[in-house]
Amino acid sequence: MPSNPVLQLYNTLTKLVEPITPAAFIQDTPHLRFYSCGPTVYSYAHIGNFRSFLTADLILRTAQALGWKTTYVTNVTDVGHLTEDDLTDPSGEDRMVKALQSKEGERFANIWDLARYYTEVLLRDWDSLNLREPDVRPRATEHIRQQIEAVEQLLANGHAYETSQGIYFSVASFPDYGKLSGRGHDADALEAGAAAATREVVTDSEKRDPRDFALWKKDDAHLMQWYSPWGWGFPGWHIECSVMAKAYLGETIDLHAGGEDLIFPHHECEIAQAESLTGKPFARYWAHTRFLQVEGEKMSKSKGNFYTVRDLIAPEPEGRGIDPLAVRMALISGQYRKPFNFTFDNLKAAARHVQRLREVSALVAAAIEHDAPGDAFLAPRLDALYAKALAAMCDDLNTPDAIAAVLEGVKLLNGVGANLNGASARRAQTWLDQVNALLGVVAPEQSPSSHPDTTDDPFAEQVEALLAERAEARKAKDFARSDAIRDELDALGIEVMDTAEGAKWRRKLSI
Repeated sequence: MPSNPVLQLYNTLTKLVEPITPAAFIQDTPHLRFYSCGPTVYSYAHIGNFRSFLTADLILRTAQALGWKTTYVTNVTDVGHLTEDDLTDPSGEDRMVKALQSKEGERFANIWDLARYYTEVLLRDWDSLNLREPDVRPRATEHIRQQIEAVEQLLANGHAYETSQGIYFSVASFPDYGKLSGRGHDADALEAGAAAATREVVTDSEKRDPRDFALWKKDDAHLMQWYSPWGWGFPGWHIECSVMAKAYLGETIDLHAGGEDLIFPHHECEIAQAESLTGKPFARYWAHTRFLQVEGEKMSKSKGNFYTVRDLIAPEPEGRGIDPLAVRMALISGQYRKPFNFTFDNLKAAARHVQRLREVSALVAAAIEHDAPGDAFLAPRLDALYAKALAAMCDDLNTPDAIAAVLEGVKLLNGVGANLNGASARRAQTWLDQVNALLGVVAPEQSPSSHPDTTDDPFAEQVEALLAERAEARKAKDFARSDAIRDELDALGIEVMDTAEGAKWRRKLSI
């Protein structure tokens, strides 16, 4: 068996594909300390959000497939994300407050209920798409004291200052500002751009530099507020992640990930704060996922091409009733560092791939149960295909090549078919388990409580009853009745497959 390949990722900080070498070890095993930015829970997470979350999940799975120890942290932002944060300015509304004041927000009694609801929905969608749970999922509102202490320290060491509206980080005090994004050095250009973009928005005239960003906003009328040395208010968005990453992963972490929209200003500001607090590098590697389009266009509610996970996986008529693993397969089918065009054609192809994996899993399970004699003659070829998939994932998460290796294995197993003996079937099951651990597309990994048993599904019982009636009609040579039942099943969205072992069925792809 060949030795493990080397995990390599594109490092946004150095602009190079580099081997990932964790700084720490646990009993001679590399220990990856990994932080990925989670969502602001003011609405349902959309498929673009989840493409970024899936990148982090694939990094985690690949590191674990290599035998590494991992500590994975991804946060929930439930306060402080301002609508004008792309301008590093605290002049906009908090996105949480704005959501509560919207039409959709009318059903919530208060902002805490809104945050709780969308966090719970996020976790259900997370499970549905087979993302592994982080070791810690910290919430910003649960770490306010640590954020206040960090702001106090930045004030004390000269990296921050106070105005009548808030506390700001002084970008001029941190010469490396812009080293991740290449932006933020030209104060005049940034000021002109900000002025053009904000128009009527009132900004803080007491700011010393247009690049300076808010650490704390003074606001005793805000719906989420805490008492601080500067009065009632709430934290800025950027300070949250710096504080939570340090709390759970240490002063210098191995890897930080997120969407490409976070490179500037969020991650740039995280670096400035964290390194000003500790005097040490914040993160050694940075991985960013490129934007997602839908049918060749930017995703937008006004264009009708804006999809949340729930829009796709919820049963009809609320959603499209698409298999969650098909959504996962589609979203990872393009390499994370390239722009991805999400289409219903590639979603349909992904659904077929997942269906083929399910069918071959059933084939393997049946062969294990039958346990025909013979040796594990497929083992060398399956080992080679798994090694090929793992090597592709280590090559900057080359998911297209990894998926191609998996589908080659499916073709191999289907080619053997009914001739699969017990020993090879057991090795095939190990291969399927390895593939699922690496890519998460074979079967759900959640506990039964997350995915309830469907054996008592009334719809499935209805289908089975019709198939039994059809079998009796065929046995009696009543082909008119048999065809009528098949038409009835077709109208229910059921595809019937007549095999030597009897009729089998599956739901048609409704994409």
